[in-house]
Amino acid sequence: MLAASGTIGRRWISTSVNSVKKAKTRKLLDKIIRVDHAGEFGADRIYAGQLAVLKKSSVGPMIQEMWDEEKHHRETFEKLIVEKRVRPTVLLPLWNIAGFALGAGTALLGKEAAMACTVAVEDVIGDHYNNQIRELMEDDPEQHKELLEIVKKFRDDEMHHHDIGLEYDAEKAPFYNALTQVIKIGCKGAVWISERI
Repeated sequence: MLAASGTIGRRWISTSVNSVKKAKTRKLLDKIIRVDHAGEFGADRIYAGQLAVLKKSSVGPMIQEMWDEEKHHRETFEKLIVEKRVRPTVLLPLWNIAGFALGAGTALLGKEAAMACTVAVEDVIGDHYNNQIRELMEDDPEQHKELLEIVKKFRDDEMHHHDIGLEYDAEKAPFYNALTQVIKIGCKGAVWISERI
């Protein structure tokens, strides 16, 4: 009788531990997919704003190239939102306007300021993706293999955009340090809130 109750107790504990683990994993995936979808949506809008102003400039083709990659990133997360049944952030209309305004606004300051915006945004996103890679590895690298590959590839693309921004004279933008710090603070705030809402 005692042996049977011990077996039942162990099964109950094992089931409870598995349920907690599944809930934790689900919460992690929801957070990652929601915020990455929002971030790639915002990046798409930033590059749209930059290109609206700088299309005919010397950096127009490079902005178009980076924007095309961001469109692919956004489309990938749009598919994952549906596939994994994740609720997108309710703030997408805000990120639509804010992203375009940030892109166009910095572009109106000149191509160097647009590139400074790219450097600042991509620096934050590169760090953000690195943090997500650590979280997914700690949770279950085998279970998250496909998402890890996506996040690693997109992180590398974002860091490439960062480097392009530097190559195209981002540091020559007026008030470069102040401009990039303000943009980074805004991006970090957008990440924090999009993970939650």
